[in-house]
Amino acid sequence: MSAPIVVHQPQGSGGRRVTVHGEILGLARNDRDLIEFLRRAGLDDPDGLVLADSPLIEWRGGRAHEYDAA
Repeated sequence: MSAPIVVHQPQGSGGRRVTVHGEILGLARNDRDLIEFLRRAGLDDPDGLVLADSPLIEWRGGRAHEYDAA
């Protein structure tokens, strides 16, 4: 089973699309954006979540915390 939160590969213009259970939340340009999307999605204490190591988050097509296209 895949993680419910997916941070997709960086876009050409920068930023990464974020989905929760397949629903698009928006384009995160940094970790602060990602945390805000998770807060709006109802995740308890997204500020305390270790983004890179959480089993809830799958980082696709790039390393955690990197939002710019190569």
